[in-house]
Amino acid sequence: MSAIRVTGLLPLEGEISIQGSKNAVLPMMAAALLHRGLTVLTNVPKIRDVACMTRILEHLGCACICRGSSIFMDAREVQRTEIPEEYVRSMRSSIIVLGALLGRLGEGNCCYPGGCLIGARPIDLHLAALKSLGAQICEEEGIIKAVTRTKKGLEGTEILFAYPSVGATEQALLAAVLADGVTVIRGAAMEPEISQLCHFLNNMGAVICGTGTSTLMIQGVQCLKDSTFRVEGDRIAAGTYGAAVMAAGGDITLKGIRPSSLRLPLMLLEQAGAEVDCAEEGRTLSATGIGWEQEGRIRIRREGRPGPLNLKTGPYPEFPTDLQSPFMAFLAAARGTSRIEERVFEERFGTVGELVKMGASIRIEEKTAVICGKYPLRGACVKAADLRGGAALVVGALAAEGETIIKDCGHIERGYEDICRDLSALGAGIGWIGE
Repeated sequence: MSAIRVTGLLPLEGEISIQGSKNAVLPMMAAALLHRGLTVLTNVPKIRDVACMTRILEHLGCACICRGSSIFMDAREVQRTEIPEEYVRSMRSSIIVLGALLGRLGEGNCCYPGGCLIGARPIDLHLAALKSLGAQICEEEGIIKAVTRTKKGLEGTEILFAYPSVGATEQALLAAVLADGVTVIRGAAMEPEISQLCHFLNNMGAVICGTGTSTLMIQGVQCLKDSTFRVEGDRIAAGTYGAAVMAAGGDITLKGIRPSSLRLPLMLLEQAGAEVDCAEEGRTLSATGIGWEQEGRIRIRREGRPGPLNLKTGPYPEFPTDLQSPFMAFLAAARGTSRIEERVFEERFGTVGELVKMGASIRIEEKTAVICGKYPLRGACVKAADLRGGAALVVGALAAEGETIIKDCGHIERGYEDICRDLSALGAGIGWIGE
């Protein structure tokens, strides 16, 4: 497995472009299965999860061609309905392919999903949504087998989520697009990635209303059309680099990211002592007339040690759980005592032990991490246990004296194109040290 070496206490300076959104592109790729034709995505991040989803689509019969930051998906010949276990076990978001297969072919099979070890993350809401739309689901020896009850396929219905799950909302959307009649999803997740998915599906010929709200209405259509769509910048990657400059100090500008998607994290960075300037243009049609373009930039400046914060994770527009670990890492080197309450995934504090090896003072009180800031942290040999936790160790290493070695960084490559490339472009002492 790959490892990263970081030499800390070097300020960050400069400007970088933010990669396309991991959490937005994966459901869009799954949605390509709904159309018996060509779907093109641009600004696609070159990450392991995209490669995994590409292999899933190819196994099902969808021809995929990657050129630069674009992917061309031709789903005319899709016939298989079973998602290989090796891919489902390695990437949790693969479960959303089930809804697309039900909508397109009337059946789908997969095992229970895997991914990062950050908690139970049950899929009950996914399966309940599919059942509401007319799917019969049985589970045999860990395999989920789903099939439509009638030859007509899935049927429009009303779905009420007790919790605004992003994955379950995506699952319901993909299944409802080709269903017969109208589907209303209440209690839907409102994350920017859900809005992107709705815009993308409408660009394919779907009819979805209520984008950006907790109530979505989908009028089922008989077929979709060829389309091209640009994936927006990754708000979690941008937030991670914001945490990085808080740990290291300096002055950075992040391009290609919509600041409004990070409203609360940016407010908290200001509260911790950063100067934050944002520029965001309105949404416009691309030059081709299809797809969407969004331009924006964020400048973050920090001198001296950051101040403490009290924050709680939660569904959008609350603080994103994916940024909890990177924020914890810079707060470990901040002034004073900070508190982070994790209300989404119970195992998101798995990185605490590794940060403690770097000299951090963190204790866990039920669902709350209490962080007593120390500066500088100290270099150590640590291990990435999950995607965001691995990125957090990089952030912490920027505030550490000496050298830090981070092992098992394959987790980081699941969601970041090249975290070493990006941070070294800003002046960090960071690089890969091989397999």
